Amino acid sequence: MKKSLLMIVFAFMTISVATSCREEKTAGEKMEEGIDDIGDGIEDGADEVEDAVEDATDDN
Repeated sequence: MKKSLLMIVFAFMTISVATSCREEKTAGEKMEEGIDDIGDGIEDGADEVEDAVEDATDDN
């Protein structure tokens, strides 16, 4: 009985420590991350267009 109680207490403490260490993002941080992702997507798209234009001009 003593071992099972000790294991339950240990499990509860482990779970509580693990959940309290999570980093919560503010709304501003989430927006900034989203804007950065959109900017990266636009940049990648521009690079693909540039590569396609270079390939088209090389073929002619």
